[in-house]
Amino acid sequence: MTHSWRISALADRHRALGSQLQDWNGMGTAWTYDTPLADHHEAIRTRAGLMDVSGLKKVHYVGPHAESLLQWATTRDIAKLYPGKSVYASMLDEGGKFVDDCIVYRTGPNAFMVVHGAGLGHEMLVRSAQGRQVAVLFDDDLHDLSLQGPLAVDFLAEYVPGIRQLPYFHHLQTRLFERPVMISRTGYTGERGYEIFCKAADAPFLWDSILAQGAGMGIIPCAFTALDWLRVESSLMFFPYDNSQMYPFADDKAGDTLWELGLDFTVSPEKREFRGADEHFRLRGQERIKIAGVLLDGARAADAGDTLWVGDRQVGTITCGMYSRLTHRSMAIARIAPAYAEPGVALQVRGSVETSASTHALPFDDPQKSKRTAKN
Repeated sequence: MTHSWRISALADRHRALGSQLQDWNGMGTAWTYDTPLADHHEAIRTRAGLMDVSGLKKVHYVGPHAESLLQWATTRDIAKLYPGKSVYASMLDEGGKFVDDCIVYRTGPNAFMVVHGAGLGHEMLVRSAQGRQVAVLFDDDLHDLSLQGPLAVDFLAEYVPGIRQLPYFHHLQTRLFERPVMISRTGYTGERGYEIFCKAADAPFLWDSILAQGAGMGIIPCAFTALDWLRVESSLMFFPYDNSQMYPFADDKAGDTLWELGLDFTVSPEKREFRGADEHFRLRGQERIKIAGVLLDGARAADAGDTLWVGDRQVGTITCGMYSRLTHRSMAIARIAPAYAEPGVALQVRGSVETSASTHALPFDDPQKSKRTAKN
């Protein structure tokens, strides 16, 4: 483990499961365990799995100017959030290029929690908060346990009254095994799932209790890399691994538009004033690449960086691949030249695997998003 300055209260649990705690976002993270990732993927798709995603940055913004700060910084209409409601949002630079995504939780009239990944959003917000009536608290005491899968709600319903009625992208303050928690109906798997925010001191007890009480339902601990498998099927971006920061343009600096990444849906209808808005709207129709799905022939997963070809022309690059033993399909997310990004284009894959493939609509799994939004 190198360069880690943030400590998970579950580090000993992860080591006991075989993790070497590789760094992500400044925190030692359980990228793998001794058990196969295919088992983790299957658990989340068919039962439920528990992950420690505390490496996400959890930041509170509190004060009279908190709403206006987030309104300018993100692509969503933050004014429409009420306490108990959250939203997935993008953050852009002045050139209209994507720099971070986040979930914004409204926790009170003048209080928000923003959960950031590994982008620049937190740093940009801290700079923008200078001179405003807003307090910024980076909260590493708050840990985030993600319980994901079709049986997650059945498990939690035994202990949390009203959890079945909690809508998608809503959260509640409650208790789990007599410990105070905030439970959010969010996740990064494409399944119906919940994120359990708790104090660091309570995280080991809650982790142990969920696994012990959920063992009969097949709930198991799942490593962070399982999210790559799940996100490929569910078309979920992971900065910077799908971005030009990893796959530079030949004649342009790093930075992708929401139109290129397929994240233009994160701009609220009718919203026209936010950082980078003028450039965002100007750049529509000028996409240099598109994010698309690729379905590979054979039973091997492609590696990030494998290239895609039509004849003797390279038309794209795979950013993340996986093979599912549940569906017997090899799938990938790729950056592809717009002219070749429509479903059904025949391709050749070169690199770690040499095989034929074709473009495919995203997401591969549950295109109507009926699982994650299901009621009751």
